[in-house]
Amino acid sequence: MIRVILPPYLRTIASLNGEAKLSIEGEVTLRSVIDTLEINYPMLRGTIRDYATQQRRPFLRFFACKEDYSLEPLDTLLPQSIASGKEPFFIVGAIAGG
Repeated sequence: MIRVILPPYLRTIASLNGEAKLSIEGEVTLRSVIDTLEINYPMLRGTIRDYATQQRRPFLRFFACKEDYSLEPLDTLLPQSIASGKEPFFIVGAIAGG
């Protein structure tokens, strides 16, 4: 069971209280986590990745085991501790402005 922690505004959109729990068959990659998240919570489609390019939205970052995976290819394998559910996968909203 993959554990995903979303920023508060995405949790609100998905009507989640706490972390999302995902079941993924096969390899656990950035793509498989985001695909499964969007399948289980269709209201999140387009909020994490751009509809057309499938690229990460600006001001969102991906973290696994305290490492930034935001700029990694979507087919990058995530660590075993994420795949086993021991550690959560974080999608973090960045803050900008003046």
